[in-house]
Amino acid sequence: MSTWKIREIQAEDNQQVRSLIREVLVEMGVPKVGTAYEDRSLDDMTETYNAPKMAYFIVEESGKVIGSAGIAPLTGLEEEYCELQKMYFLPEARGRGIGMAMMQHCLDFAREQGFQKCYIETLPYMENARKLYRKTGFESVEKPLGNTGHYNCTVFLVKDLM
Repeated sequence: MSTWKIREIQAEDNQQVRSLIREVLVEMGVPKVGTAYEDRSLDDMTETYNAPKMAYFIVEESGKVIGSAGIAPLTGLEEEYCELQKMYFLPEARGRGIGMAMMQHCLDFAREQGFQKCYIETLPYMENARKLYRKTGFESVEKPLGNTGHYNCTVFLVKDLM
């Protein structure tokens, strides 16, 4: 039986989520500029995702946030595309099927919101993340879509949600 659960973020989770995301980005050697590390949205994720067709989810285990991910309209292509955003997991969450469960949870939400496609940007050395994306049907595209502001991300993937 799993001891973790996926739920929508609450205000009291904000600090743990901000710390989790920055910790994982540092662990992965991600540049602090031009990536999610410098996003102002990390300061208040509940406020950032408090808008139509947006949601941010956390994985909680024993009162601790061990993973998170969100869905939002892709800036510039809002009608058709959503973006999977800020999907990160602490080491203790990895290799347990939690990433796959979170991915399905996010994609189900995206479909419920009427999005036709989901977009992701990542980095080439985030190999486990890229494996998960491909396993769930994401395919590479040659150039970035929309306007995410993450100019250091160089791997672009799209999944048809229909």
